[in-house]
Amino acid sequence: MRYQLVIGENRYDVEIQSIRDGVALVMVNTKPYEVAIENYAEVMAGQPAATRQAMPAPPATAPAAPRIAAPSRARAPAAAPVGSLGVIVAPIPGLIMDVLVKVGDRVAAGQVVLTMEAMKMLNNITTRVAGVVGEVRVQKGSEVSTGDVLVVIG
Repeated sequence: MRYQLVIGENRYDVEIQSIRDGVALVMVNTKPYEVAIENYAEVMAGQPAATRQAMPAPPATAPAAPRIAAPSRARAPAAAPVGSLGVIVAPIPGLIMDVLVKVGDRVAAGQVVLTMEAMKMLNNITTRVAGVVGEVRVQKGSEVSTGDVLVVIG
């Protein structure tokens, strides 16, 4: 599916290439991103069985999506790069209250890596994969926007 989105004065050519197990491969202005769909199970539960099939994966040499003209100050939204299931992004805007890991720490799938206040609620942000923390891009007191990369697990 291809969409042309306008956010403020910024224009984005967005193509959803595949969706598998709640992870979408998305091209934004010809740049690939892997994006977690947090309410995937909820959405799929309400769909007819025929619709619940995952979208097929694109061919290995899929052509790049054409770039649309955008104002010079336009930038792609901060999403997870392709091949990085261990990229943890902010699910909603908020304030980082505590960072519980540092570069080099080993983490298990489901482990809380930081806490974030959003909409007057404290949220535990967890990793979906086990591995070693490669980057921590925020610190206590950082304000983040939806999709900002918080932690990278290698």
